[in-house]
Amino acid sequence: MSAQNKAKIEELNKMVLSGKALEAFELFYADAVVMQENDQPPTVGKEANRVREIAALGGIVAFRNAQVLAVAEAGDKTIVEWFNDFTHKDYGERKFHQVAVQTWHDGKIVHERFYYGT
Repeated sequence: MSAQNKAKIEELNKMVLSGKALEAFELFYADAVVMQENDQPPTVGKEANRVREIAALGGIVAFRNAQVLAVAEAGDKTIVEWFNDFTHKDYGERKFHQVAVQTWHDGKIVHERFYYGT
């Protein structure tokens, strides 16, 4: 199963990098997904996370760069290190490294937590 998860996270990353983040969300995330930013309270459910994703992506006013720096997998976990560089209408200029840790079940992400400096 883990080899399948690695292939899926690589496809998800390709979709994000090609501007298809919302399509990737629909394809790879479970209906009951729980997503969390650093130590913020988790957002539960695909609908609530869809709204959050649309708001976050819709607030980007200048996109400069995103790169996948590393991908790892073990069992039901995948880990992706990202570099992001953009300007957001609410957060201003952001240039940062981020680690996303995903837990997979039945071919879908059921939990994802993002770790990054603020």
